[in-house]
Amino acid sequence: MSLPADIYFYFVASVAVILVGLAKGGFAGLGAAAMPILALVMDPVAGAGMLLPILMVQDIVSVWAFRRNFDRRTLLLTLPGAVVGIFFGWFLATSINADAVRGFVGVIALSFGVYRLLPLFGAQLKLAGPAPEWVGVVMGGVSGFTSQIAHAGGPPFQIWALSRNFPHLVFVGTSSIFFAIINWMKVPAYAALGQFNTQNMTLTAIFLPLAVLSTMAGVRLVKRVSPERFNIIIQLLMVIVGAELIRQAIW
Repeated sequence: MSLPADIYFYFVASVAVILVGLAKGGFAGLGAAAMPILALVMDPVAGAGMLLPILMVQDIVSVWAFRRNFDRRTLLLTLPGAVVGIFFGWFLATSINADAVRGFVGVIALSFGVYRLLPLFGAQLKLAGPAPEWVGVVMGGVSGFTSQIAHAGGPPFQIWALSRNFPHLVFVGTSSIFFAIINWMKVPAYAALGQFNTQNMTLTAIFLPLAVLSTMAGVRLVKRVSPERFNIIIQLLMVIVGAELIRQAIW
């Protein structure tokens, strides 16, 4: 086993871990940028294997922090679809094009983020009514699939959760529990693909303290942000992340 000796690697990887921590702390959307950043300094497959245990530890912090703020109905709708999505992500892992998945998620995130920001500019598209509940099941499946393939499950789930217009802490708590559960679901598939090797787990241990501290910082910050400002921040993050995922898919 040989660990990276380049200081640039540890700087870039630290940025990725901090972004995931802030996302787990409540600033949903930032986490989608972690894998593209990590891919700058290490193989994406190895990066995903290194990052998953970190995500799982961060999930413990975020779930505990928001354990009283969640919507049970949303979880009941989205988790069954997520199970199916994760299975297909594992089954197609060797044949699916990860860039195509990133592009697909990017288009969804960018479109929905723009739609939600239109009222700020005096324009708004009217929907006939709330989306039917089966859309939540589908979005859960898309989230599980894209999370398994490219750690990009955030935008599909957020689209459904944001459409419910929850209080911002309920939105954060529901997201935390949803992704904590699907990250545990991903463990057998990642183990079968050989991603939990000695080098990856050593790097996980190195970055774990930073991961916990950044998640705790995110929890403290998100509780101090007003609901209106929080929603604007999330929409902007969805637009930025969506554009970045599309760029990654094309270039």
